[in-house]
Amino acid sequence: MSEHRDDRIRRVEEILLGSPPRYTKGEIAEAAGVSLERAEQLWQAMGFAHVDSDEVIFTDADVAAVRALVSLVSADVIPDELESAVARSLAQTMSRLAEWQTGLFKSLLGKSFATDVETTAEVAAAIVPVMEKMQDYVWRRHLAATVSRELDERDPGIDERVQVVGFADLVGYTRLIRDFTELELTRLIDGFESLAGGVVAQNRGRVIKTVGDEVLFVADSPEEGAEIALTLNEEIAKNDLLPPLRIGLAQGPVLARFGDVYGSTVNIASRLTSVARPASVLIDRELAGSLRGHESYRLISVGPTKVQSFRGLRAWALQRR
Repeated sequence: MSEHRDDRIRRVEEILLGSPPRYTKGEIAEAAGVSLERAEQLWQAMGFAHVDSDEVIFTDADVAAVRALVSLVSADVIPDELESAVARSLAQTMSRLAEWQTGLFKSLLGKSFATDVETTAEVAAAIVPVMEKMQDYVWRRHLAATVSRELDERDPGIDERVQVVGFADLVGYTRLIRDFTELELTRLIDGFESLAGGVVAQNRGRVIKTVGDEVLFVADSPEEGAEIALTLNEEIAKNDLLPPLRIGLAQGPVLARFGDVYGSTVNIASRLTSVARPASVLIDRELAGSLRGHESYRLISVGPTKVQSFRGLRAWALQRR
């Protein structure tokens, strides 16, 4: 790579970072008032590669960010032992967002993205402030919705609560990866995530995450979980571009931590999904008990189900009456 190209790439980086690099990692630690070891731990927790001692890559924004995190820890807003976990969770979310936004740049600019760095810099300078405002708006909206939901709980301080957990898995995804072009696969994934996100939101659920061919969601009531699952299959059936789904639902205690969910209820839902037939919904004993006798649903026992780590797990097929 030529020195001239290096200079142009550095210009793009400065636009995206908001200011030119001024500090080494030792200098940023000193400026932020933390030990070098602590600064390095935070840097690695955020998913960034090792930096040599003499590399000048940090900006005033890095100093401000470290100071802000340290102040939250000092004020006991964030416990000491969770400092790295908070940084890691935030980084994982932002990393995925950055990958998606870079994809937008590339699709907008085409070949110019790699060959015309000046144009890339100009587009970045124009678009990044708008994206920043949108991110702030969406974050505040989600924060308000989440806080309102927590305040409405009987025990808002408890991380573990009874919820319905669902997995929806595209059938035949491995074959599609092999047979589809990159463009076709992109359209399929986008279509699936858009449809799933809309159905979950309309039925008062929450998407926890999507991983390629699978979406993980939660709902606060048995009826909401059932409606999400059944509606997903119904909407997928109307779409000629998307293969059918396998869906598994389980009800029980769920531990929510850093935007993700954990516990045996999550594992049961995942296992049920793996054995469900295409275009069907399997539910566990607890959810079946909550929905039994409901005028809108029919339950068909499929008996004990052989799945890994759960011997004799009973399942029911969920259908509309």
